[in-house]
Amino acid sequence: MLNAAHRGEAKASWQMTHQALETHAKTRARLDFEEGALLLSAQQLEVHRHFGYGSFTEYVERLLGYAPRVTHDKLRVAEALQRLPETARGLQQGTVKYSHARELTRVATPETEEIWVKAASGRTVREVEKLVSGRRPGSLPDSPVEPGHERHVLRFNVSGETLASFRDAIAMLQREAGEHLDHDALLLLLARHVLGGPVDDGRASYQVALEVCERCQRARQLADGELIDVSPTVTAMADCDAQRLPGARMGASARDSPTRATQDVPPAVRRAVLRRDRRRCRVPGCTHARFLDIHHVMTKADGGDHDAGNLITLCGAHHRAIHEGTLMVMENERGLVFSHADGTPYGSAPSAASSLVHTRAFQALRGLGFGEADVRRVLARALQELQPDAALEHRLRWCLERLTERTCQKAS
Repeated sequence: MLNAAHRGEAKASWQMTHQALETHAKTRARLDFEEGALLLSAQQLEVHRHFGYGSFTEYVERLLGYAPRVTHDKLRVAEALQRLPETARGLQQGTVKYSHARELTRVATPETEEIWVKAASGRTVREVEKLVSGRRPGSLPDSPVEPGHERHVLRFNVSGETLASFRDAIAMLQREAGEHLDHDALLLLLARHVLGGPVDDGRASYQVALEVCERCQRARQLADGELIDVSPTVTAMADCDAQRLPGARMGASARDSPTRATQDVPPAVRRAVLRRDRRRCRVPGCTHARFLDIHHVMTKADGGDHDAGNLITLCGAHHRAIHEGTLMVMENERGLVFSHADGTPYGSAPSAASSLVHTRAFQALRGLGFGEADVRRVLARALQELQPDAALEHRLRWCLERLTERTCQKAS
């Protein structure tokens, strides 16, 4: 009887503890919501100026102990919650956790909010992070994930000496670039420094291993024994100057497999192109002279070859921009012509709205499996035949009709 009584008391004790934690979780969610609203109001009222602080983030760090990164994220969430009433109500009532709301505000819109809240319900924070990663605002939980937009978080616990050296390295890279580089670009440059081997103009200074599906062209990059999904942009960039390794096959077919790696651009041609371009990116105004790529002006799908006259030197950033559709390069009787996505000459002020529509159309059509050369061609026609302010849906429909017609002609 005594043992049973003790078990009953213990059970009551754990139940009370659990109920107290449940109440605390709901209170915490409500307080997180209220804190975000207060931070947003304090920023708008410039409260920090009344206390002589140099910035709002300094004010918050001294008052609440939040690092600037945390402050910026809380402000982002608070601002987004003003447009997402269901998520905001869930926080106030304690039915939505702040960690879930933080992720949902990256993708949810007033039209898709209800679907996202239901999809996140019952999931862990890591599951919600994975669900959101790689998806654009306005997309749905079951929308295809775009590897190019999937983000990963790196955290390091380092000494003061390492931090100081890291900051010096970042400052040096910023100075060399002559422009502000985001975290992604900076860490990629640092990685290239480490991966860069002996200087040999006949080959790239570093290599990455890509595994590409022959049927769907999905690509994954080998990184320390793990295959990581990468965007079609990475595949297209690598395809410009690839070294192709023989596939490993089992059984009788293995005897028919090639046994040697082949280089797309002959080393002698690559060296000649780099010398001609003075080992600098050919985009006007670009000063990058390290970690250079070779690019085909006329794609191989369009009949372009590996002749030096069809090859140019580009820095990694501009090479990526071309294959993402935000930068275009063509050759006419006067030489190379670079332009923004909306067709305006490179360096001139492009239309932000038109460029965004064109770039999204390019990426959407590439995501549907159409070849880069065909997509560039049909979008160039769209620039000539459609109104500059044509909506994305109208532009996509127009392009799809012509691309489908071209595909049918090829098939027949």
